[in-house]
Amino acid sequence: MTPARYNARQMHASERIDIKENQPMSAPKGPMFQPLYRQIKDLLLERIADGEWPPGTFIPSESALAASYNVSVGTLRKALDELVVDNVVIRRQGKGTAVATHDADRALFRFFNIEHHNGERVLPVSRALSRARRRATQAESQDLALAKGAEVIHIRRVRELEGKPILLEDIMLDAERFAALANQPEMLPNTLYQLYQKQYGATVAHADERLIAIAAGAEEVAQLGVEAGEPLIEIHRIARDYQGTPIERRISVLSTREYCYTNTV
Repeated sequence: MTPARYNARQMHASERIDIKENQPMSAPKGPMFQPLYRQIKDLLLERIADGEWPPGTFIPSESALAASYNVSVGTLRKALDELVVDNVVIRRQGKGTAVATHDADRALFRFFNIEHHNGERVLPVSRALSRARRRATQAESQDLALAKGAEVIHIRRVRELEGKPILLEDIMLDAERFAALANQPEMLPNTLYQLYQKQYGATVAHADERLIAIAAGAEEVAQLGVEAGEPLIEIHRIARDYQGTPIERRISVLSTREYCYTNTV
């Protein structure tokens, strides 16, 4: 007789069973402990990452989800609140909760952290310089979790604000995952994250960044119109999906004459 399969997504924390010992599992303690709403959040995130609810689609109602997990609506709502803060889902008044999409303005203002010294934020314009497929360097392989000898697509572009070049970007992508991008004849869109999501099913959920102070070299002088040796900010970013898998490696060099990098912590 085949044993019935238990659905972990409907399992309340107080009901979890240690299968090996067939005994109730004691409440976890210490640094590994997670509140119930956080466990529900992780389960919802897993289903979104698995593509059960694609970007732009509405997820089931709070009451339906709460019932499916055998938790209170309050617990379920708290899990969704965190997903809203994390920009994974969006609440739409009178309609429900939808999985977020990278529409142009939203993606730019979430991930483009550059503003004028007076605090004004303006949408950038992108100008592509080159696009090529080549073997990944050791650092690129490490950052993108690629096998030794793998290839990347290398995109170089300048981003302008109010007609002034302020950012020089080098973008690296897994050439196998984004193979069509190397030969895509049309111009690349201003918002690459929207392209990744729509054409390749790769949603950038968050990014890790490191900022380094550098002096302008010949390439920065040519592309950004700065003086040789002028202080610049170099931004190293690894963009990741919901599960933390790297999607993109990006190194951006910012001219801070009129603009600055901003961050909220």
